[in-house]
Order: sequence, then C-alpha cells, then structure tokens
Amino acid sequence: MGFIWDGIRNVYAIMAVIPVIPFILIYFGYGAYSGDRKKALRLAMDVTTALLIGCVAVLFDSLFDSGFGIYGILLVMLIGGGLIGNAQFRKRGNVDVKRVFRAIWRLGFFTMSMLYVLLMFFSLGKTILAV
Repeated sequence: MGFIWDGIRNVYAIMAVIPVIPFILIYFGYGAYSGDRKKALRLAMDVTTALLIGCVAVLFDSLFDSGFGIYGILLVMLIGGGLIGNAQFRKRGNVDVKRVFRAIWRLGFFTMSMLYVLLMFFSLGKTILAV
C-alpha cells in the first residue's frame, strides 16, 4: 500500500515542478475531446492551481527556510473567502459558497502563477549565487 502513495506523490511532484506542462496537456487534451475551449481553460486552471499551491509552498519553505508555506497560502485563501463571502452577504443577503470557492480558487491560480515565477526566479538566483 505504501508504494501506491509513493507513486502518487512522485507523479504529483513531477507535474508540480513544471506546472505549465499539465496545464497545456489538459487544455489541449480536454479542448480536443469536448470542443469547448472555455471549459477546457477553466479545467486546466483548476487542476494547475492544486499543483501550483504545492509548488509555491515548497519554494517558499526552501527559500525562507520555513515550514509555514502551505499554511500561509491556505490562511490567505480562507481570509479571502471570508472577505468575498462577507461582501456577497452584504450585497445579496445570502452567501453562495460554491461561487465564493470558485472565485478564490481562480484568484489563487493567478496569484500562485505570479508567486511561482517570482519565487522560482529568486530560488534560482540564490542557488547560482551560492556557488
């Protein structure tokens, strides 16, 4: 049973190292299968967000010698969800949790993409300058 979890973890690690590859594969693969490019883009963003969260957390932890990366990301996402939910409640009188979650997840994609590029740049610079 342990080798199954190791295999899943290794596949996740390989896909998370360069999250552009799974994004492109899902976008073009599902786009060709369904014929709906908008739906393919949304699916590719949703799957890639999960990969980017893990990768950014590891980059943050290694760059700043910390163990707070994943917890910080989740904390910011929860606070953002609370703020969006509060705004939605004040405007409409109720909260659509599915829409709030989707908004946070999609905002997370753009935020994690920027942080991935930024932290990868700093991590590579730190590695090159340490030699």
